[in-house]
Order: sequence, then structure tokens, then C-alpha cells
Amino acid sequence: MTRHGKSKIQGPSQRQLRAGELVRHALVEILREEDLADPALTGVSVTITEARVSPDLRHATVFVEPLGGVHSDDVVAGLNRVSKFLRGRLGHSIDMRFTPQLKFLHDESFETAAYMDKLFSDPKVKADIAPTDED
Repeated sequence: MTRHGKSKIQGPSQRQLRAGELVRHALVEILREEDLADPALTGVSVTITEARVSPDLRHATVFVEPLGGVHSDDVVAGLNRVSKFLRGRLGHSIDMRFTPQLKFLHDESFETAAYMDKLFSDPKVKADIAPTDED
């Protein structure tokens, strides 16, 4: 903690959050409209779950999940191969001083949520979290 009671560890600024949402929405439209030439992306629907923009707004990490979660490594690699093309389209779609460089990563949160659902459906865990007569 600093002298003024604020932690040194801070999350993204409001500006970064707004820029990330702007990038995410623009990429969704670009992927919806464009036919990308990469074979790993042919006929694949991709969900863009989040775009995190660096403090200087020059880099963006984009988290994606292919529909059904199949071939996620191939889809992410394909998106990274066409990232320069997507960046060019993004520059025409958004009104920012700099068009951020794009890096695509697979969003692991869906797999984590499925794992947690599986754990919560285990009879042993259900017995522990079920309300008792004392409650």
C-alpha cells in the first residue's frame, strides 16, 4: 500500500477498457464480413470474448474461442497469421490515434467454467454445499 492508501497494483484504466471494447466490437464486425484466406479459418465461427489494450494503446491481446471449442490452437494460429490484414481493416473501422498490433490467444475461461460445473455436480461436493436443517 502506498502512503495514500491506494495499492500499487492497478487494473486497466477506463481509457484502456473503452479502447478494448472498441477494438473487440470492430473485430467482431470485420470477422463477420470478411472471408479470410487462411485455411484454418475457413468456415469457422469465432467468438471474441475480450480485447485487452496496453496502456499506450499500441498493442492489443484478443481472447477468442472457436465455436464448439474445436481446433482452437489451429484457429488461434490462423488468426495470428492474418493479424496484419485484420489490423489494416481495424484501422479503417476505429477512430484511434494508433491502430494496435493484434495478438490472439485462446480464451481458457470456457474450459475452466466447464471444469467447475463438473466439480459442482459431483455428489460429494453437492453434499457439502447443500443446505442443512440448521440453516
